[in-house]
Amino acid sequence: MGLRDDINAAVKEAMKAGDKKRLSTLRLMTAAIKDKDINSRTEGHDSALTPDSGLVDLFAKMVKQRQESAAVYLQGGRPELAQNEKDEIEVIQAFMPKQLSEDEAKAAVAAVIQAVGAASVKDMGKVMAELKARHAGQMDFARAGTIVKTLLG
Repeated sequence: MGLRDDINAAVKEAMKAGDKKRLSTLRLMTAAIKDKDINSRTEGHDSALTPDSGLVDLFAKMVKQRQESAAVYLQGGRPELAQNEKDEIEVIQAFMPKQLSEDEAKAAVAAVIQAVGAASVKDMGKVMAELKARHAGQMDFARAGTIVKTLLG
């Protein structure tokens, strides 16, 4: 069963359980998927989100948007809105692969540096490309970039 089927099943479960918060987040996710599908068709592709990795990338963007919104709400003195964003993040992350811890991310970066044969910061592009291929959706690549710079620099 694919990720789309999992989300559709979760929508049905949330409807039956009467979980309005979870249901609204799941509906946001399905709307984002449909929107991305429509955009990709108008750009001439069949569907950019056929593999689950495309969905994971979309969900990662959604999580990042909500993290930024939660930070803004906290700065603005609106903790209840920040909590809503955090609740949505939990629902979205349930459909994403497990995130690597700091130590696991460092080990993954070191392994990729070894595999690619990177020697300096000039090879950072190769390392990041390989990391994205191996660990899509499993790590924050902005944080991974700082780890790469530290290990290569």
